[in-house]
Amino acid sequence: MKKIIIVFLLILFIHLDAKAQTDFVLEPSQSMIMTGKGPGQDATINPYFGKECYSVVTNTGKREFSIRVQQDDKIIKEIAIAKGEVKKVKLLKDHELYLDPNPNGIAKASVAYEKME
Repeated sequence: MKKIIIVFLLILFIHLDAKAQTDFVLEPSQSMIMTGKGPGQDATINPYFGKECYSVVTNTGKREFSIRVQQDDKIIKEIAIAKGEVKKVKLLKDHELYLDPNPNGIAKASVAYEKME
């Protein structure tokens, strides 16, 4: 019985450690790529990477910031997100998503992904 409990707790801790971070704090001079650079370099894990999906970005901070969608180092679009606002952005399979904070303060954001139907 003790072995079963230990194995269960071990699996639980491994799962919690492997879970992707979805809330971010960005300093004024920092931009963060959210998807597109491969294992170990992404700030979030896009479960649909390599396929079209939606990225849902929520501004959880007190200042506006912007997101940027790029493909092959070319900016496709830039979108400002006001305090408390939620934006749903379509990402094609080869698009990269970046968070760019306002240079006047710290930005806070939450990022999630949705499968395209």
